[in-house]
Amino acid sequence: MVTVHVVENGVQAMDKIQTLQTEGFAKEHIYLFAHDEDRSEHLTEATDTGEVGLKEQGIMNSVTNVFKSRGDELRSKFESLGMSAQEAEQYEVELDKGRLVLVASDEVK
Repeated sequence: MVTVHVVENGVQAMDKIQTLQTEGFAKEHIYLFAHDEDRSEHLTEATDTGEVGLKEQGIMNSVTNVFKSRGDELRSKFESLGMSAQEAEQYEVELDKGRLVLVASDEVK
């Protein structure tokens, strides 16, 4: 099961992360995305949430993401967490607007 939330800023993200933990999601299975890679890394570190890596994406997707545009990379990461291509595109649009996307997964595919 994947739960997705769109928030406006880091403060709202922290509140939503706490709510998700209360609902039973492990912090390492909560992923925070921002369109700007530096912002995404900073917020992931500050909130101590999970990072989408080899375990979630597999080696081929992880390697090919190095050569993709940021939007393509984000959509690939969303799909590796269980979203459909259409959902991944919808949430990437939210990131384009400067919002943050939180994805909580009770099981990594």
